Amino acid sequence: MEDSPFRGVVACLATMHGKQWALRPLLRRGLGMSLRVARVDTDALGTFTGEVRRPGSAPETVVRKARLGMAATGSPVGLASEGAFGPHPAVPWMSADVEYVALVDDRSGLTVVERVVSLETNHGQVVTDGRDRPAVLAFLRRVGFPHHAVVVQPATGPGRPDKGLRRLADVLGALRRASADSADGNAVLGADLRAHVNPTRMRVIATAGRLLVRRLATACPACGAPGFGPVGAEGGLPCRDCGAATRHDALLVSGCARCAYRSRRPVTGRADPASCPRCNP
Repeated sequence: MEDSPFRGVVACLATMHGKQWALRPLLRRGLGMSLRVARVDTDALGTFTGEVRRPGSAPETVVRKARLGMAATGSPVGLASEGAFGPHPAVPWMSADVEYVALVDDRSGLTVVERVVSLETNHGQVVTDGRDRPAVLAFLRRVGFPHHAVVVQPATGPGRPDKGLRRLADVLGALRRASADSADGNAVLGADLRAHVNPTRMRVIATAGRLLVRRLATACPACGAPGFGPVGAEGGLPCRDCGAATRHDALLVSGCARCAYRSRRPVTGRADPASCPRCNP
């Protein structure tokens, strides 16, 4: 850390939802970087409950969010995180939390984005009119209520969501109101995915933060810039039985965030025949 180019730097973090608690210790220990919170309206870039649509992809939005904080504070170095929830890309019948953490450094023209895909999530929702109390209680147990908050909104119509609910009486009252406001008489009860009320998501953000710190601590072998790390992969890992190319990664590609240098590292082992287009067409 003594020779870290970020030692002594004070970066801004654009967040409304307490993400500094996950990221600040990692940046201080790993890079010698301090963090101050830029209290900007990050909800303007999208909300999980849908009242504000995200204007672009998660990787685009996380950089835009960092720049939002930089503009508000005048800081040349900014950080942000952005999450996306849905089916796991490799295990589509399971939910995944995909977290992006970005650093933008206008002093050197550096932009680094790290990503982690995690099955550790309580993402989920149920449609209910609120009268089936056992079903409501079962869902609340499944998402870790009350340690994790929940959100309630009408199933149809423009009604505003009730967020951050951590008391059963508040949940039941919100279900009654949302059902009454909904055209079909139902409400959507879901996990509140905002970081400050979702400890599971906060842990995944910390995992992404550790990847970012490790990458920023790695210099490019060609130009010496920080931020050298994984940028992609190339498929074609041979089948264990017949040797045919499969869709599994055969080469892991690392690259520099500043120059065009790339390195390729072969993946050891062979692919399971079950994924082979020749053995299992």
